[in-house]
Amino acid sequence: MHVRTLTNFADRPRFFALALACAAVALFSLAGSAHAANGGATPSGPAKATVKIKLKGIHARQATVMSKVSILGSLKPFRNLQTVKVYLYRDGKRISTRKVKVHRAKGNYGTFRTSIYMRGGTRYGVHAKYWGKAGKRAVSKDATEHKVWRVRYVGLAHDQCGRVVAGFRKALNRLALVPAQGRCFNGKMERAVLAYRKLNDMTRNSSASRTIVKRVFNGNGGYHVRRPELGDHMEAPLSKQVIVFSKGKRPYAIFPIASGKASTPTILGTYSFYWKEPGYNSHGMYYSSYFIRGYATHGYASVPNYPASHGCLRTFISDQPRIYNITEIGMPVYTFGNAFRGRVAPYRVKRSGGDLGPDLGATGGLDPTSKY
Repeated sequence: MHVRTLTNFADRPRFFALALACAAVALFSLAGSAHAANGGATPSGPAKATVKIKLKGIHARQATVMSKVSILGSLKPFRNLQTVKVYLYRDGKRISTRKVKVHRAKGNYGTFRTSIYMRGGTRYGVHAKYWGKAGKRAVSKDATEHKVWRVRYVGLAHDQCGRVVAGFRKALNRLALVPAQGRCFNGKMERAVLAYRKLNDMTRNSSASRTIVKRVFNGNGGYHVRRPELGDHMEAPLSKQVIVFSKGKRPYAIFPIASGKASTPTILGTYSFYWKEPGYNSHGMYYSSYFIRGYATHGYASVPNYPASHGCLRTFISDQPRIYNITEIGMPVYTFGNAFRGRVAPYRVKRSGGDLGPDLGATGGLDPTSKY
């Protein structure tokens, strides 16, 4: 049998053209399979990532204090073991960086979520970033836009309960105002608000207005200790009509009082508790702690918002048991300032700790040996 060699084949150009075409089709098919297996990526680069976020709990670009704002996100394409970093900001400062796991969703998407409670501040912001994935199924980096919203503060009413009241109570505690625990606006909280208003030269009442709530949540208006060198001691800035218990420069309990009226002013100076008397005495003084002669800190049935006593530091009956337990024999007491400096302007806020009245020395300008 005679076999023609390839070199003698008459249609050699057509044969080579057909072979090249078949090879091109095969290569295209392989490339397409690799492209599909790589989630749409070409062999020359990673798949393009798309990450997005949306916010839940925002109304008119605002969120009420102590409410929860949820950050809901999506990422495409999805890969196993993906994570996204979520960056949270308050008043322009980063407060949290969270590494959040991405979960598989329908199609080629993944989803993620996290949340934050509004515990103060004025303005919050968030953005998310996916840092990409290397390897056979590589994915590129991507980041979301920066979303911003503001905090909405509300006034609180007596007997109101809920998350906002509970958060406000904790914020008062951080300022050393002591309304105990709970989720309702009760009498203890009213007295703490009164003490806060006195400290900041506001109208002397127990109204927790929106202004008060905002300032307290943001830690504004705390007391600055005058005599930290006294250690664990009590200060009575008479211009503020409060008493402050402090360990060094850190106050830990503040209560509203009524000091001595103009005809029988509270003695000024530095003393120490020397005698404690539980229960009521014949003058209606409740759980008294004396710091010089007949001058004492005690509970009383009447505690107006102005100096009214015979020289003692009157406290509310409900507050006095705790005050009595705090005071100890030998604890220093420092009374100072001008209790009669004039009318308090409503909502006129001064720097806390300033304008506390004159420091008239160890005896406050009075003779400590004079008859009470």
